[in-house]
Amino acid sequence: MKILYFDCSMGAAGDMLSAALAELMPDKEQFLRELNALGIPDVEFTLSEAAQSGITGARMSVSIHGEHEHSHHEHEHEHEHGHEHGHEHGHEHHSHSSLHSIEHIVSHLAAPVEVRRQVLEVYRLIADAESKVHGTAVEQVHFHEVGALDAVADVTAVCLALHHLAPDKIAASPVHVGAGSVQCAHGLLPVPAPATAELLRGVPIYGGEVQGELCTPTGAALLKYFVSDFGSMPTMSVDKIGLGLGQREFAGRVNGVRAFFGTSAERSAEVVELSCNLDDMTGEQIGFAMERLFDCGALDVWTTSIGMKKSRPAVMLSALCRQADRERVLRCIFANTTTLGVRENLCRRCELERATSERETPCGAARRKTANGWGVTRRKWEYDDLARIAKEQNISLFEAESRLNADWDKQ
Repeated sequence: MKILYFDCSMGAAGDMLSAALAELMPDKEQFLRELNALGIPDVEFTLSEAAQSGITGARMSVSIHGEHEHSHHEHEHEHEHGHEHGHEHGHEHHSHSSLHSIEHIVSHLAAPVEVRRQVLEVYRLIADAESKVHGTAVEQVHFHEVGALDAVADVTAVCLALHHLAPDKIAASPVHVGAGSVQCAHGLLPVPAPATAELLRGVPIYGGEVQGELCTPTGAALLKYFVSDFGSMPTMSVDKIGLGLGQREFAGRVNGVRAFFGTSAERSAEVVELSCNLDDMTGEQIGFAMERLFDCGALDVWTTSIGMKKSRPAVMLSALCRQADRERVLRCIFANTTTLGVRENLCRRCELERATSERETPCGAARRKTANGWGVTRRKWEYDDLARIAKEQNISLFEAESRLNADWDKQ
């Protein structure tokens, strides 16, 4: 199992997370070229080596309209947000963007569909938090154009890097948010800033050790969206370490996020189990709902026969999904069933590491699935291939499996 672990002992900001992940990429220059080919208007990414307190890491910079991002961070959001703690304040910008215009930009990025979807969902988290703390409908909030593009750039860089790294589990330390207050375009705000605090609901946080803003809305939203487990570093064999540095320096401390990327022989992940009781749907309707749930990213979907009030026979529909897919799967349940409520349980799922290989056999091409881990090894032929061979050869499923095993043993 591939594990990614973020050390957030100096908080988290979008550019620091993206720089740390860029350090993990097999070809950093190629990744940078890919970022600059995304098509974010007037945005250019720069990745450079930097050092703090004698420790070398990477710094991700974004220039917008030819100006570097440290000039814009106080305008990341119109109402509230101060600079990301990697950056300094700059002069005022007056061009604004609506959430709709940001969604238009993201939907046209030269990135995989999954990446565009994740960017939109993370940015929506930020927008929702901003609108909630200010009591404004999210559609009515207008963001400073420069700050909005900067946030989109940071979020997209992180989503694209994670798409390439494809970790099976993302974990992080409790988040250091800092202390005191931060000056922004609209006055003095307490640390953590209101939108950051809103985004970090349910996430282990602490402060008091460093004066200043250490975790920003962008950093908070990315952690909230992708991280499934906050706590100590899990047992893992570390292959790569990335350090993403901010611009500001704190006495005696390295201002950065560390990303550890490695493997664990024992595959486990925190997943969400969603279930509801249905007593007024046909078998066809429930079957269609199950298909749609798989389309929405559910890891598994199943039904259980139950009895409900007034002795009515019914069906319990259950779906298992990753934390990142929870909201989409939940919406799918409500959209495709008659339920009025869905139960939710957090589960830890222990899994075997799975792989599929294909080979030519005297009976034709066949795929073989292998599962390893937890002291167990299992092998199984793909059912569709077994069934095809059995029909073509006019033999039983058992005989088809026996012939494939014999050919495998020969080779």
